[in-house]
Amino acid sequence: MAQAVPPFIKGHYHPFLFLLMTLCAIAEMGLTAFLIDAGNASGEWASPRYHSLLILFLFNAVWTTLFGTAYTLWILTGAAHILASIASSVIWLLITLILWATASGIMHNTRTGGSCPGRKALTRCRQGLTVEAIGWTQVGLAGVALIATCLWVRRTNRDYRGSYYA
Repeated sequence: MAQAVPPFIKGHYHPFLFLLMTLCAIAEMGLTAFLIDAGNASGEWASPRYHSLLILFLFNAVWTTLFGTAYTLWILTGAAHILASIASSVIWLLITLILWATASGIMHNTRTGGSCPGRKALTRCRQGLTVEAIGWTQVGLAGVALIATCLWVRRTNRDYRGSYYA
């Protein structure tokens, strides 16, 4: 008979996933804020759509930083707050996944310059590529966290009820 996993170990990957999402969001926030400020200062944008996308990425980064930090703290402190529930984290992860996937997908089709061949390391082209790459990283992290949460809930319900189909 398989030995049950202690409850302490069962959901403790969450703080790490949320922390990784938060750290990536902080990096994205700094880069997009810099690019928006530089574009506003020079008055030059690759396109108006690119400017709007950078603002969307900045919103996503702030959204993820705010809620990722809150969930990490709630998980670590064991808060019994309504926003700290599994259901709210699943909803937040789903919304976050949609926001990042939308922004990254549109950026992939909007960003000019391809993979920036023959350009110096610090160019607007490579910085735009980095914005997109961090966005896709966020999609991956949110997806993994969402799937892991759903599997953990299913496993917990099955172990609790003693039935495979619970």
